[in-house]
Amino acid sequence: MERICVFCGASPGARPAYREAAEDLAGLLAGEGVGVVYGGGGVGLMGALADAVLAAGGEITGVIPRSLLEREIAHRDVTDMRVVESMHERKALMAELADAFVALPGGIGTLEELFEVYTWAQLGLHRKPCGLVNVEGYYDGVAAFLDHAVEERFLREETRDLLMVEREPAALLDRLRDFEPEAVVPKWIDREQT
Repeated sequence: MERICVFCGASPGARPAYREAAEDLAGLLAGEGVGVVYGGGGVGLMGALADAVLAAGGEITGVIPRSLLEREIAHRDVTDMRVVESMHERKALMAELADAFVALPGGIGTLEELFEVYTWAQLGLHRKPCGLVNVEGYYDGVAAFLDHAVEERFLREETRDLLMVEREPAALLDRLRDFEPEAVVPKWIDREQT
């Protein structure tokens, strides 16, 4: 993996552990020479992630819509800042630049970004791993909901398995590295027609 897209909040959240996880993830990626693609903000967990990547001498690419330059306060020290015209362009470019996707704690924007690329994996539009860093159980409810969706037969077990959930960034990175891209081809797609 050359680059990982990290989705995370423009807020720091209520617990110091969220920032610590962002900094841990940043240090691990920079230490392994893996670039980070993120939403370009300089505040909240986005800012903490960018600061930590830069402090560790890592590579970081920000992608931010022009309309959010002021609201999310684009990070001033990220030299590779891509300014796009819409959220759709933002997500498409982030997905194009990345080899995997990770979500740290965040709000509905973070979930929306993650679930879009997770849906694309389900549809076979990409073969890139997706994961959640479940800091102090932040995403327990999301994981439980997905398990419930499997039980209720709205989600296939193999699709559920495409979203990896780990409490520690290092454990998630290990799983991302071990990911088999063939696992992303949905079984419900007729391979003769693809």
